[in-house]
Amino acid sequence: MKAFCAFPSGLFVVEDGEVRERLGDVTPTCVAVSGDTVCCGTSDAGIRRSVDGGESFHRVADFERAHVTALAVGPDGTWWAGTEPSALYRSDDGGRAWRETAPLTNLDSSDEWSFPPRPDTHHVRWVRPRPDDGDALAVAIEAGALVRTTDGGDTWRERVPGGPLDAHTIATHPGTPDRLYAAAGDGYHESPDWGETWETPESGLEHTYCWSVAATERDPDTRVLSAASGPRAAHSEGGAAVYRREAGTDWTRVPAISGDDLLAPVLAAGAGRTVYALSNHGLHRSTDGGRTWRRVALGYAPEERATGLALAP
Repeated sequence: MKAFCAFPSGLFVVEDGEVRERLGDVTPTCVAVSGDTVCCGTSDAGIRRSVDGGESFHRVADFERAHVTALAVGPDGTWWAGTEPSALYRSDDGGRAWRETAPLTNLDSSDEWSFPPRPDTHHVRWVRPRPDDGDALAVAIEAGALVRTTDGGDTWRERVPGGPLDAHTIATHPGTPDRLYAAAGDGYHESPDWGETWETPESGLEHTYCWSVAATERDPDTRVLSAASGPRAAHSEGGAAVYRREAGTDWTRVPAISGDDLLAPVLAAGAGRTVYALSNHGLHRSTDGGRTWRRVALGYAPEERATGLALAP
């Protein structure tokens, strides 16, 4: 397994316990991988793309100066990129060339979107393709909406009442393609019907500023969640926590990844019951659905928050 770990100071590649630094001259915000192609979004240099598994990276001309905030790859191989201000782009050739979808800001709710640290703008925080349909996407706008498309972004469906307004991470599971999991600043949300209706199963959570969520490959009802008391605790002051939940149970806090200085981990599901957590405490791996954890690697300034995590076999 190879992990691509994004931090403000650079992209780190972790493989067999070895840590190699990449892209130390830009500010990574997100990362995605498909085969040997790796794309890293940045706040100051658009997208940097690799076609050799992360050994070397090159500029993407269509995003020379863009502030890229989200990346994803669909089940059909389509690449997706979100930006600030909020816009979504697609690539049908592995990330070489990109074109914008229908404008997100045509939605009526866009007049209410705003990112508090930069209140005059907003951005695409997360893009999640549906596991069984490359044209269906759930897109989180930070902050103000979770919107959807079923036609590859030609048209957009407005946010629905009861849905998350500040979703930070959207997860799916191939075994239950209708289900959406959303870790949001306004709590934890789940949808059983691809975002038509939403529930907020939060019993057991001591922290409800939710940052990242993953469902294990083996069981869609085993979820792992990172959360904090608020944005400062999650991103600068520390005190974040990791929780897990199985079917029919409340959330329980995982003590193995903790500490007063813990910043909110970014989570990613691996094979079987494996889950990875990336934070200022390093890269941790659980092989039992989040019950116990072992640190895989630590190779960066410990005061930094993680901005993205992508796994390659």
